[in-house]
Amino acid sequence: MEDVLWYLLASSRGGATRVRVLRLLDERPRNANELAEAMDVHYTTVRHHLDVLEENNVVRSAGDGYGAPYLLTEQVETHREELETVLDTVDTDKQ
Repeated sequence: MEDVLWYLLASSRGGATRVRVLRLLDERPRNANELAEAMDVHYTTVRHHLDVLEENNVVRSAGDGYGAPYLLTEQVETHREELETVLDTVDTDKQ
């Protein structure tokens, strides 16, 4: 999981956006529309990043359908310390 987090958040083109998604989901579960509004980006952009994160077992949907909220997976929670290290390294809002 550590390698996946470093790749998805620090080494790939969409890493900064995915960091923003994870920071918001860490505050509370949100659906794609809520994330798009909070980030002031297009819904399809958020959907793309959620799909990438979900495919890599970083986030999961808490239900089916349009309004389903997303949460961090148990696997990511198990690697919380590494997640925080990666987020702090990449998070340009904190610098």
